[in-house]
Amino acid sequence: MRLIVADDEAGMSRTAADLFCEAVAAKPSSSVLVATGNTPMGMYAEIAARQAVGQCDCGQLRAIQLDEYLGIPAGDRRSLYGWMRRSFIDPLGIPDAQVMRLAGDAADPDAACAAFTTAIRAAGGIDISVLGLGPNGHLGFNEPPSAADAPTRVITLTEASIESNAVYWGSRDDVPRRAMTVGMDVLLAARLTIVVVSGERKREILQRMMSGPVSPDVPASLLQTADNVVVVADRAAAGELASTSAAGVRR
Repeated sequence: MRLIVADDEAGMSRTAADLFCEAVAAKPSSSVLVATGNTPMGMYAEIAARQAVGQCDCGQLRAIQLDEYLGIPAGDRRSLYGWMRRSFIDPLGIPDAQVMRLAGDAADPDAACAAFTTAIRAAGGIDISVLGLGPNGHLGFNEPPSAADAPTRVITLTEASIESNAVYWGSRDDVPRRAMTVGMDVLLAARLTIVVVSGERKREILQRMMSGPVSPDVPASLLQTADNVVVVADRAAAGELASTSAAGVRR
């Protein structure tokens, strides 16, 4: 696991976009697992800006949804699929045929989760995984505890996740209590994982992710066992990690 520290959130977004576009240049038809949440939005905007001037070509990418609230149709204002479309799919011009939606409104959610994993593996797995870091160490909605072999599944949100998601939708009451998430088994097998982390409030959990014990109680710590993981954090999130010899620092 490698850490790159940027001076601020804008620098974090540029650095993460650098890594992303380099990977896409090496394999234009990459399968990309797409996180929502506020932190990767600057990265996605930077990628779209580069594509607009011919510096990154994302037209061949396959976009794969990371997570979704249970029982939420694509047209609901809280739909994470809708958020992914607005921030990533549409700005980059990715055709619908190259988009894999995790259907939160599926009649049989458990069967939909199993079929989604099968489809990801049939497509060759994940080339680029873009992740944020949850306040309790979750990745996607892999809430603690989540083991390394935890599959794509339906989960119940923790109080920490309900609180952090309430800011997006207006109140706690607007946050669905259950969700679907791509499993840790799929996340840990990605060929490149880019984790973007911003803000002082993420400092403690970032420390636990990178240098704490590897434990299902902090699902993000399991990335210590994965290949080719790059964490891009701003200085507010990195804190003392920015001064360690293991941290690469980029301005």
